[in-house]
Amino acid sequence: MSSDDAWIGDAQPYLTPRRKGERDAWSSEAAIRGHRGTQRLLAVEEVDPPSVVRNFFEMDPEEKAVVRRRLILLDGKPVELADSYYPARVARGTRLAEAGKIRGGAVTLLAAMGFIPEDSPLEDVSAEIASPSHCDALGLRPGSPVLILTRFTRSTTGEPMEVSVMTMTRHLRYRQRKEAS
Repeated sequence: MSSDDAWIGDAQPYLTPRRKGERDAWSSEAAIRGHRGTQRLLAVEEVDPPSVVRNFFEMDPEEKAVVRRRLILLDGKPVELADSYYPARVARGTRLAEAGKIRGGAVTLLAAMGFIPEDSPLEDVSAEIASPSHCDALGLRPGSPVLILTRFTRSTTGEPMEVSVMTMTRHLRYRQRKEAS
């Protein structure tokens, strides 16, 4: 996707549990724009999470997180790496900790487990030069810039439930919502 494409992102579909038979949010978003959006699961692991994840989950130093690593494709071409982290104490023994796609996606499974995502997660966006592994996975030349979007999602009860770190090759445009004061 070029940076000239007018594609306005909206996090809400990614925070909304899917109904039975409904396509995942990425496939739906791409289809609306006349594209084919798919993803490939690269790994599901229990890891020592990065400090930003550990801090958000308020984890003790010995606690682990489960990460689901995915390659996001647009018309068969890689456009994003997405790593979604969950506290291991929540994910163990569930489909979150198993290799394989989750019908309806992780947000649907989490909702069934009682973790309904809040409407307004915190999103942090930064830019950096792609690492060699990012270049390999995303088909980038060395020295290429990437956007890193980190989404911190709490449940409607305030419990931290997911951190997603998305490394993107595409242009982002956001529409902000005004909240009542």
